[in-house]
Amino acid sequence: MKKPAVLVTSLATVFATLLATPALADDFPSAISVSGEANVSVAPDLALIDAGVANDAKTAKEASDANNAAMGKVLLALKGAGLAEKDYQTSRLSLQPQYGQNKSTGASPVVGFRASNRVTVKIRDVTKVAGIIDTLVSAGANDIGNISFEVTQASKLLDDAREQAVTDARRKAEVYARATGVTLGAPLSVTEGGGPVPLFKSRMAPMAAAPQAAVAPGEETLSVTVNVSWAIKPKEQ
Repeated sequence: MKKPAVLVTSLATVFATLLATPALADDFPSAISVSGEANVSVAPDLALIDAGVANDAKTAKEASDANNAAMGKVLLALKGAGLAEKDYQTSRLSLQPQYGQNKSTGASPVVGFRASNRVTVKIRDVTKVAGIIDTLVSAGANDIGNISFEVTQASKLLDDAREQAVTDARRKAEVYARATGVTLGAPLSVTEGGGPVPLFKSRMAPMAAAPQAAVAPGEETLSVTVNVSWAIKPKEQ
């Protein structure tokens, strides 16, 4: 007589679960979630230049002394050009042996030393980039690296793009709503993609260590993405 009791209990459990399902579904409103994108092009307001001096000598001390003197002239020239000391910083300092090759024995003896010192220069007025490069070369910098342009107030400049991105997200959501026969309700959530600080696209231009350098800052394209979820409701008849 116990088997029917077990069957009744199981059916009751399933029936209770089915009754509870709609109530559970009501706790999770249906929604349409889409992403919106927007871009804005702005002129960069900061340039970074990587420059340095390299010196070869027979001994490590000779190479180091020559390199220190050469970099000293470069730093004085940057100061004389009106750059604040906080805007140029040593980025790499090295002293390395230089090896030759003995063809008869196959050995690689030390034939000298190379000392190098590199500095990263921030230029807050991009119209002065070409002049600063000329200053570096004239002062003895014999290794000019790449130049990069940046936008320092990227997040603030993206405020208009954020509004455009939300508009773009709503346009997409309305397309999906029409296609599925519903209408959009209130937005449920808005999040910005890519982290709290928007990223921007930065370009690198190769530089030649030559006077009267031609520099074209161009424009930077700042991008923002937002993810928006809207509640949906049946379309009114």
